[in-house]
Formats: sequence, structure tokens, C-alpha cells
Amino acid sequence: MTSDIHHTQDGKPLSHSDTEKRRLERDAAKLFMRAYEREFHQPIRHIWHNEPAKPDISCYLQGEALDLEIAHLYASENEARIASGDHPRETDHNHYHGDDHLWSYLADLASLESGRKLHTALNRILVNKARKRYHSKRVWLVIRNASPLWNRDDFLPIVRHLKLPHHCFEKIWLIPDFPGEQELIEISRSAAK
Repeated sequence: MTSDIHHTQDGKPLSHSDTEKRRLERDAAKLFMRAYEREFHQPIRHIWHNEPAKPDISCYLQGEALDLEIAHLYASENEARIASGDHPRETDHNHYHGDDHLWSYLADLASLESGRKLHTALNRILVNKARKRYHSKRVWLVIRNASPLWNRDDFLPIVRHLKLPHHCFEKIWLIPDFPGEQELIEISRSAAK
């Protein structure tokens, strides 16, 4: 366990992409914890990163250990690359041509049927996370919407019709907007049984 996003718990430096992944996870966890406290008036404190085999983040909810597995929801791979600050390397020039990846992303957005794309993307995260097993007694899945395409009103009709796969999560939460200003959605309660 470590609170340092730049190093492993052994003190070894992380790669740029691993550091960025930890930063996104930490930021999502902080947003979730603030929103949870605001909405439910229950203290959720202390945050640290875990090594693989444990969920991404550990904290305490009302003094009891709680692990958070963090996922980010994007409308497309291009959106994920842009949002994570992924800059093209010299070896990637067959995939990127200047700002072409941004224009490609914008073209993808224009051609989307948003509701279907949202359902597919959310379901993909749920299925992938349900396959994982964690060394944890108590784990919640927290999905942070990272796409400007969607907000809370877009999610509400979709989560009611989701069929959740068998999973090990005590609860599944959605942060419906990137800044974390909108009310949380508990997917594990809202989804069809």
C-alpha cells in the first residue's frame, strides 16, 4: 500500500502510463468519497493505492476497511487517449497524424447513437470487472464517467435495464459526470435483477 502515485510500495519508480493510471484512479476515488460523504453523511477517509490482486484503492468507511475498484467510462478509444493525455510517440505515427486523432474522435462522436453506445460501453466495463477476483473482504466498484457526451440523465434510463453479471462487489457506483458534481447512481440497486 502506498499513497505515492509515482512509485511502487517498494520505492521503484512507475512508468508514465502507470503514474497517469494511478492519478486517474486517485482522482476518481477522491470525487467518489466526497460525493458519498455529501449524499449519505458518512465519513469515508484515508486513501492509498494497492498493488495488483487487491482493488485499486483502499480507504475507511465509518472506520471499517473498504476497497474501491476504479473504472473510467469513455465513449471511444480515441476519447480515452485524449482524456489521459496520451501524446503520440514517434513509433505511433501510423496511428496519429498531428491532430488527426482529435478529428477522428470528433467524427466518431458525430456518428454515435449515444444511448446504444453508452449501454454497450457500460456493460463492457461491468462484464470485464465481474471476471476479476480480489483479495479483499469488502470491495465496491466505482465507475467514473469520463465522457462529455453523457450525464446523469443519460444514465438513469439505461441502468434500470442493465442485467448485471455475477460479480463479487458489495456495491457498484457510478459517478455520472467527470467533475463529480452530479448525484451518484448506485447501479447495483438500480439495475434489473
